[in-house]
Order: sequence, then structure tokens, then C-alpha cells
Amino acid sequence: MNLKLKKNTQRQLALCSAVLFSSLVSADDRGVVESLTDFNVNETSLLKNLGFTVGGWVEGGIAGNPDDPDDGFNGPVTFNDRANEFNMHQLYGFIERAVDSEAGQWDLGFRADVLYGTDARFTTQANFDDKLIVDSESRLYKLAFPQVYAELFAPIGNGITTKIGHFYTIIGNEVVTAPDNFFFSHAYTMQYGEPFTHTGILASYPVNNNISVTGGVVTGWDSFFQQPANFLGGASYTTDDEKTSIAFSMITGDVGDNPIPDHNRTMYSIVINHDFTDKLHYTLQHDMGIEESYAGNSSAKWYGVNQYVTFDVNNEVSTGVRFEWFRDEDGVRVAPIGTGNTFPGGVPNHYFAVTAGLNYAPVSWLKLRPEVRYDWATEGKPFDDLSEDNQFLISADAIITF
Repeated sequence: MNLKLKKNTQRQLALCSAVLFSSLVSADDRGVVESLTDFNVNETSLLKNLGFTVGGWVEGGIAGNPDDPDDGFNGPVTFNDRANEFNMHQLYGFIERAVDSEAGQWDLGFRADVLYGTDARFTTQANFDDKLIVDSESRLYKLAFPQVYAELFAPIGNGITTKIGHFYTIIGNEVVTAPDNFFFSHAYTMQYGEPFTHTGILASYPVNNNISVTGGVVTGWDSFFQQPANFLGGASYTTDDEKTSIAFSMITGDVGDNPIPDHNRTMYSIVINHDFTDKLHYTLQHDMGIEESYAGNSSAKWYGVNQYVTFDVNNEVSTGVRFEWFRDEDGVRVAPIGTGNTFPGGVPNHYFAVTAGLNYAPVSWLKLRPEVRYDWATEGKPFDDLSEDNQFLISADAIITF
């Protein structure tokens, strides 16, 4: 194993550290813009009268790989897929007018999100935003609009809220938006087993204080009006003390991938959350998917289990561990993402990973997320330029919210 990081990586780490630690000059609970300028755009009369809210964040990080692979990629690991290279993963902004579900009257809202950075590669949609920045201009940095939708609240029964447009999936546990994940890196289930976004219509309804249901029609996975109509829906239950919740979500319908004719693809996800104490939290996730007639008359299956344990040390520090297993039974889900990645994919495999990390938030607008991660596979050698069946990463990122 080559334990020497590249010289440019060392310079990038030094620069990143200087920026991060210089950010610790303020200790109040305001956003970074308000902390430095005493100005909050959301408190202006214009936005308050319109009911609009704007916000965003910037996330940058590095994944240190002692193997120092020649292709510069961490095998099948994403979103921090680049080895020993600092990247701005997300420069994220949004504007929204959230519907008022408490007023008991019809209300109309909207939301639009924009994402620039290396993570945008994973959220662009064909025939929508995938050609805004082409590979010849920037191989890693892309521009995406992962959400653009209108929202309608109807005071029917307990109230129906409906999204119409392009929006994030309801499936799974981990999400694209960096501040909403505990870990910097992502689980195999999120990257390879689930959709990221949908285009269509999705309605949600709270049956009572414990149960809510969601359902709608979308144009498949990560597609902008290029796939047949699919059903997307789910249900969730939360106990009265709000210490335990269980959510079931699924998507089913035909998918058309030339030259394979339209055929059914169905997957579901179950996520269980439980708070053992006010500080100790546990999450169990199970995903399973099946796609008929993927190659000839055979079906493709994939499934996995993720477990998360997090502990809040205090208001600033939390620790966590994630253990994951992902089975790509027919070798059709885990594939290289990114030009130059020598990881071939197409191999039936069991993928395992253990990640231990820390969240440190010295101020409300800054979060540091160092982690160590160990991956291994039972078949072939998907890591370090196809020379290893395991991989060790030491990674860290910082999120600054505006």
C-alpha cells in the first residue's frame, strides 16, 4: 500500500484547514451571513410578505485513500469517489414558499433547488439538466436542478398536500442534501439501489397523529418524462412518544431501457428509527429490488441491510457508526460512475462497509464530519485499480450553511 498522499492533496488539505478553523470566530446561533453582516434576507419585508424563504449551504471535503489509486477513484464508493483530492461537493441554494397546512384553507406554494459541484453528477436527469455543463467543459463539476415543483394544500379531511413537478424521492434513509446526513460518505443502497429524484405528482395525507400515507404517479427513476408511469408511495407510523417510527416506501412500474423492451421494476425500502434514550439513536434499513427481463428472460435482484447507531455527546458533538451489506445478485446495479474509473462493475457481489464518524458543530452554521471507512467485497477486486478486495478511507468534510 502506498501511504504517501500526493503533494497537491497536502496543499489542498492545508488550505481547507485554514479556511475551516478561521470560520470559528463566531459563536452565536445565527447563520454565517447573518453572523458576519447582521442581515437576514428572510426577515426582509418583501420576503415575509410573499411568504418566501431562501437558503443554502456549501460543502467541501476530501477522501484520503492510503492506496493512492492511479485512476484517482475510490472504486465503487460515492459521493466522495475521488481519492486524495479536495472537492467542492455541493454549492446548494433553494427558494420556496411552503404551504400553510395549519390554516385550514387552500394554499399554493412552490420550491426550486439548484446544485453545483461534484455531487451534481449523481442528480442530473436526461433530457432536463444533464447537458448544462458537458464533460468537455468540466469532468467532475456539474449543475443540476434536483427539485422544481409546485405544491398545493387542500383542506380535505385532515389536509392533503400535493407536489407537482420534479422532486426528491421518498425512498430510503440517506438523501442527496448534505446537511441531512450524518456521514460524509454514502451507503451502497442509496447510490446503487434506490432512485434519487422523480418527475410527476405525489400526494401525502396524515390519517391521524401517528399514521401518514403518500402516493402518486411518476415517470420512473431519475427521469424527466422519458419513462413509463410508475406508482410511488408509502406509509409511516410514529408512536405517541415519538421515540419509534417505521416507514415503508416503494416504487413499481415499467422501465424502458433500449434495447430491452418495457419491463417491470419494483423496489421497496423499510426504515425503522428508535431512540433508546434522548442521546442514543438507532436506525435499521432494509431495501430490496427486482427488475424483470433485464437481460433476456432473466430477472435482476438487489437487496441490502444498513444499521446506524449515533450518540449525542453534547450539543456540539455526536458520534456514529454505520454497518452495511449490499448484495448485487446479478451484477447489474453497482457500476462505475465517472469517466476514468477503472472499476468495471457487472460482477455479482456482496459489498460490506463499516463507517465510524463524528459530527462537530461548534456553531450552528458550521458542521465538520470526519470519518473512517472500511469496505470489502467477496468477489473480485473492485478497489485500488482492481488490485484489492478491500479499501480503507480517512475522510472529512465541512458544511457551512448560509
